[in-house]
Amino acid sequence: MKILIIEDEQEIAQSISSYFKDNGVTCETVYNYAQAVQKIDNYDYDCILLDLTLPDGNGFDILKELRNKDKTDGVIIISAKETLETRIEGFSLGADDYLTKPFHLSELLVRMQALVRRRNFKGSNSIVFKEIRIEIFTKTVMVNELRVDLTRKELNLLLFLIGNNNKVLSKAAIAEHLSGDMADMLDSHDFIYAHIKNLKKKLAKAGSGDYIRTVYGEGYKWEK
Repeated sequence: MKILIIEDEQEIAQSISSYFKDNGVTCETVYNYAQAVQKIDNYDYDCILLDLTLPDGNGFDILKELRNKDKTDGVIIISAKETLETRIEGFSLGADDYLTKPFHLSELLVRMQALVRRRNFKGSNSIVFKEIRIEIFTKTVMVNELRVDLTRKELNLLLFLIGNNNKVLSKAAIAEHLSGDMADMLDSHDFIYAHIKNLKKKLAKAGSGDYIRTVYGEGYKWEK
C-alpha cells in the first residue's frame, strides 16, 4: 500500500510515517497545500491522510482538487476540528472517513486498511484468487494451504497486481507503489523485474498457476 500524509505538524506526520512504515506501508509526506497539489497531480495513492488546516491553504480545497481531477484515491481526514458541520462538509466533498485528533496510530492504521480493503478487495480480510489466499491482517500468503514466505515488497507487489486484476501496470507505476517518491531518484526500474521474477518463482514452487503476464514495452498485469 502507498499513502500520502498531508500534515503541517511535522512531528505528527513523522510519527504516522514511522508507525505505518513499520507495518509495511509505503509513505510519502508533505507539509503544505502546494506540495500536496503537486503530489496528487503526479501520483496515485491507495489512501491520503489529510489535515484540514495547512499553512498555505485548506484541506477542503485539496478534496475539491481531487474531485475536479477525477482522482479515486481514498481519503481519511485527520483534524482537530470536530464540529458536525466540518464532518458533513468533508464527507460531501468526497472524504471516506474522518478521525479527530488526538488519535491512536493503531486506530488510524486499521481505518486505512479497512478503507483500502473496501476499495480494492470489496471489504474482505481474506483475498482469494483460485488456489492463492492472502490474509491481510497476518500478512500470510497460502497456496493450496501451503505457506509462501514473501518479503514485504513481494507481498505489496502481489496485492497491487491482484488489486488491479487484468489491468496493465507500467514499471513506473509499480516502482512508485513499492518505493514511493524515491522511485524518481532511481536510475532504472530494473529492480521491478527482480521482484516479479522472485514472486513468480516462489508462487510456482508452492504449486500456484502463473498469472503474471509481461506486456512487452508496457509493463505487467495479473490475469486469469
